[in-house]
Amino acid sequence: MYIDRHLIHEVTSPQAFAGLKARGIKVARPEKTVATPDHNIPTMEQHLPIHDELSRFQVNKLKENCEANGITMYGLTHPYNGIVHVIGPELGLTRPGMTIVCGDSHTSTHGAFGSIAFGIGTSEVEMVLATQCLMQSRPKTMRINVEGELQKGVTSKDIVLYIISQISTGGATGYFVEFAGSTIRKLSMEARMTICNMSIEMGARGGMIAPDETTIEYVKGREFAPKGAEWDKAVAEWRQLPSDPDAVFDKELTFKAEDIEPMITYGTNPGMGIGISAHIPKVEDIEKASQNSFKKSLQYMGYQPDEPMIGKKVDYVFVGSCTNGRIEDLRAFAAFVKGKKKADNVTAWIVPGSKQVEKQAIEEGLRDILEEAGFYLRQPGCSACLAMNDDKIPEGQYAVSTSNRNFEGRQGPGARTMLASPLTAAATAINGVITDPRTML
Repeated sequence: MYIDRHLIHEVTSPQAFAGLKARGIKVARPEKTVATPDHNIPTMEQHLPIHDELSRFQVNKLKENCEANGITMYGLTHPYNGIVHVIGPELGLTRPGMTIVCGDSHTSTHGAFGSIAFGIGTSEVEMVLATQCLMQSRPKTMRINVEGELQKGVTSKDIVLYIISQISTGGATGYFVEFAGSTIRKLSMEARMTICNMSIEMGARGGMIAPDETTIEYVKGREFAPKGAEWDKAVAEWRQLPSDPDAVFDKELTFKAEDIEPMITYGTNPGMGIGISAHIPKVEDIEKASQNSFKKSLQYMGYQPDEPMIGKKVDYVFVGSCTNGRIEDLRAFAAFVKGKKKADNVTAWIVPGSKQVEKQAIEEGLRDILEEAGFYLRQPGCSACLAMNDDKIPEGQYAVSTSNRNFEGRQGPGARTMLASPLTAAATAINGVITDPRTML
């Protein structure tokens, strides 16, 4: 398949460029590739040299490779810098009908636009750089419908955590998933991106949502979106993309929106999630084959079966990542904490997903609201989503995180992560313990 847009960052691209150089191959279509450093960069004092030696090397190597191959790169202080899956949509680089790849599993984010977007490995990054094409086996198709009205305080993050808790982290393995239904159609583009972002956490090859007027309105006028007659032509094509009414999927599932409450994870994979008012499952409620891993997970987290999650202590709150680091997420968090005060026992990292999100947050007065409530707006980057930069959760500490993974050590060696929405993170940051945001709305 031909690749319309190739996104790269500093983690998976160096080996690919080294492979090309060793074979004497040039980048086939450098104009189709866009680069940004995000995983390794600090979220404080970005004007200074990167302190960590390995991180500094990787970021410098990305710059060197892009300059040598004529690839556009938005470096650390560039106004377009940010997390790769945040800047693609906000710059209009992500558009319906495209094939989009990146050496990063959460490339599925871009499927929210009705594009075929998925993560690839380092050897595949090299293949795309060399040929602008990629060999793939065709996945099976799945449609997941969500119908009805969401409860107050329930967000798109809760929708996707609920689905994963119901079907497991392997429930969509081998499938490309289309999310559909009345609930999905009512969501904003940013909310749709959150859902597609985490489709990979249910084992899917990727996730997508049919483009509609919400999609078209979002893309319109963005920096690299088509203009004039080209725009009209593009929109006409995009309107042809949604699945036919009589389309048949290999598998189809339907969930009721009213069954979903704010979600929180209690274990060490995104499927180990429950409604925030529920208790951690009992051992006997878990399938026999999974009971040992369930016990091991609770041991790592320091939890017991049948305990409630509400009221549990929290040391850190992280708002950000390619899952929930967009302006809509910061707006929701700021609106929730406005007029309140952060709990003294909580360290909070509020991290915009890009320079543009940071700029908007400042211009809209969100930074002022956060500071009045005792929070500090950091600079953009992947931050505490993964332990590849300075923002690591200390060993044994508990973090409510709006990111996408809660694996052992994901946020730092020995760190304990509970995945949740920005609203649940906000309520928790104010009270200092896990809190149902509905009680404070």
